Amino acid sequence: MTEQLLESVRSKYGAVAESTLSSKDAGVKAVAEAFGYSTEELSSIPAEANMGLSCGNPTAIASIRPGEVVVDLGSGGGMDVFLASPLVGPAGKAIGIDMTPAMIERARTNAQNGGYTNAEFYLGTIDHLPLADGSVDCVISNCVINLAPDKPAVFREIARVLKPGGRLAVSDIALKAELPPAVAQSMAAYVGCIGGAIKIDDYREGLLAAGFEHIEIVDSGADLNAYAKVENQAGCCSPSMDTANGLTVLGEVCCSTDALTPTSLHDDLTKLLSEYDVNAAAASVKVYAVKPGANKNCCGPTCCS
Repeated sequence: MTEQLLESVRSKYGAVAESTLSSKDAGVKAVAEAFGYSTEELSSIPAEANMGLSCGNPTAIASIRPGEVVVDLGSGGGMDVFLASPLVGPAGKAIGIDMTPAMIERARTNAQNGGYTNAEFYLGTIDHLPLADGSVDCVISNCVINLAPDKPAVFREIARVLKPGGRLAVSDIALKAELPPAVAQSMAAYVGCIGGAIKIDDYREGLLAAGFEHIEIVDSGADLNAYAKVENQAGCCSPSMDTANGLTVLGEVCCSTDALTPTSLHDDLTKLLSEYDVNAAAASVKVYAVKPGANKNCCGPTCCS
């Protein structure tokens, strides 16, 4: 089941990576702004780095400093890596990890075109990071951890690669209540970052079990219906989802039989959001945590005295 889920996610996001979605599309830009990115931030990075896949702005809450090594889990087209790049400066490094080859290719092209000499992108899954122990100052992520089937493994990997006193600053989707059964078992909802989300209390317990302290999970109050703003901006084409794992597909698959009316990941989400009030059960959250160490860094609004 885990591999089936990963392949479904990889397929959908690979199609998005190969699309023309970018900040040049009004809907894509509107999604990013709805989840906390400023017009200035979006205009400072390659337009192709933004594909309307955010649920927050982790670089805005990470207190990134010059000389640090910052790692973005599920870096996509590189948006948050490129925002972190000038913050860490020439003595630092901004690293993106993504499991989708097409996303890595898109991000590396964006880095080359944008002249980001301190940005690197590596292919890998976030539960098996291609990074050395204790090599990272700060881990960020944007609406990706919810997609991981084995979240405890992700939390352990984050703790492994962080230096003592290193911090986690993540934007993600978490649950305030049980999802409607049709949403919980929908592949569109899973790939759309909602169906795989865990409860806020489980998120906190998972981080505690991995050894983190000073954990804060804050509901940002953002409207998840913002994803509908990307509707019909661009099309994609990926294989139909395999329902053998118990997850079903709401509505059409990514490619319709009518070549003139292709649907995308965003179209699937729009249909889902039109049928269910996901805001009642799910929330865009800001997650802060610190790995214990002699010189702890502050990552949240109240963790430092």
